[in-house]
Amino acid sequence: MTAVFTAVQRFDPDDGDRWRDYIHWSGLTHLREVVSLDFLLCPNCIGDLVPEDWEYNVQEDFRLHLFRDAGYVCHRTQGKDRVQILALMQNPTEDDLSTFTDSRFQFCGFDLVELQTGISALVNCGGFDKAFLAIDLSDCGLLPEFSKASEVQKRLRSEYPEEPHANCDMWAIWKMGAGHEVT
Repeated sequence: MTAVFTAVQRFDPDDGDRWRDYIHWSGLTHLREVVSLDFLLCPNCIGDLVPEDWEYNVQEDFRLHLFRDAGYVCHRTQGKDRVQILALMQNPTEDDLSTFTDSRFQFCGFDLVELQTGISALVNCGGFDKAFLAIDLSDCGLLPEFSKASEVQKRLRSEYPEEPHANCDMWAIWKMGAGHEVT
């Protein structure tokens, strides 16, 4: 499986009242930041698509803001503040994870995101205590291990069959480290 790339807005204590309100609402007091594909918490930084985007983006399954080239994503977000460049794999296998070896990126964990709404079941649904607890999440709001992410994904579907946000895809997420931007 090949990784795809995107750019999302950082969400951390530098967001002031918005961060404090989120921590109070979510109860996730151990977070130092949120690294997520949740479009409400970490909106996409690409904005409106330009003609050149169509040469690089993934043009299927509503994934127009995912790109096949990290350098292009860096180019498109150049000059923007508070941007996180992410590498992603959707519904990977454990073997797929070892195929991504770009040293500019650090593995962060797994997000569980409902495809139709872009909402993370982990950090933006108020909790699903029959599937996971806040202590299961890393300090960036992700599940750190593949086996745990798979287990939580299954539990969400079995314990909350009527909840739309519980029917989610697993995303492996790597974050580009500071100073590694490609121009």
